[in-house]
Amino acid sequence: MSVVSAWRDGVRRVNGAPMVLIGMYLLTLFVALPLSLALRGMIAAHLVDSLAADTLASGTSYDWWQEFTAQASGLGTTFVPSILGFGAVLDNLSALLDNLPMATTIAGATTAWLVLWSFLSGGVLDRYARTRPTRAPGFFAACGTHFWRFLRLGLPAFLVYSALFALVHPWLFADLYPWATRDTTAERQAFVVRALCYLAFGAVLVVCNLVFDYARIRIVVEDRRSALGALVAGARFVRRNPATLRLYLLNGACFVILALGYALAAPGAPAGHAIWIAFAIGQIYILLRHYVKLLFYASQVSFFQSRLAHAAYTAAPPVVWPDSPAAESIGNASA
Repeated sequence: MSVVSAWRDGVRRVNGAPMVLIGMYLLTLFVALPLSLALRGMIAAHLVDSLAADTLASGTSYDWWQEFTAQASGLGTTFVPSILGFGAVLDNLSALLDNLPMATTIAGATTAWLVLWSFLSGGVLDRYARTRPTRAPGFFAACGTHFWRFLRLGLPAFLVYSALFALVHPWLFADLYPWATRDTTAERQAFVVRALCYLAFGAVLVVCNLVFDYARIRIVVEDRRSALGALVAGARFVRRNPATLRLYLLNGACFVILALGYALAAPGAPAGHAIWIAFAIGQIYILLRHYVKLLFYASQVSFFQSRLAHAAYTAAPPVVWPDSPAAESIGNASA
């Protein structure tokens, strides 16, 4: 199977399991809702003693916004203008590439989401590998079966990513970048050097992400019990199949197209009824972003199965009709 064929098959598998997409969206909403309610309470408490309440009822007041962020603490510090529209996407990307620390509350919510996703991802991968409905009992049975294996795989993943952000990132941007630009007088050259550092760091992240993705796939499709064995097997599969990188980049291009579309459609600071339009656009973007994430998994599963001939895993079990009571009675009488 070619990369494009695997991608098309991934689209078919994601479209064939709409409840997986809806469930992932609801999971994100479930994790984010308590934080949203807490932030709403902070804003409401601050507006009680503020003269800007009437102004905010019909629009946006950046003076009040700066006043709020100046006195905010904890979760309130995340309520900044960059969360509006496409600015949130750029802010998240910048925080990742520049290794900026998260607020404690956001880090806690992210950890909770990762644990929940580790539990559900076993059922998601199993559903995409079988290409047939598994229903709730089969889905959650797969979740429970693979959850502890994924948790064990999470330990080397945590160590690898921690080393990347604690050692490789500072070496690139705190050591190499100042050394490479120490005699540079043109901002254009400094920008090119920094862009190359971003590219190098992103390439390492992509390779690590690929290896851990196929480690999870091998745990599910091959029913591997050893997390380290699956990690080694995943690295071996990526090394022997360079097309995995092309498939990853194709899926990444889908995310870039989605982000550009959101940049064109998302409003800046809406007011009045336009707030609900902006909210709807944002929710559609989140839903499509989850679709792209699931497309990563589905297309990778399809590609893996095509290369290692695991087609039997996707086949439905043969239907065997039981004998009728009369046939059983006749068989017992003849015996």
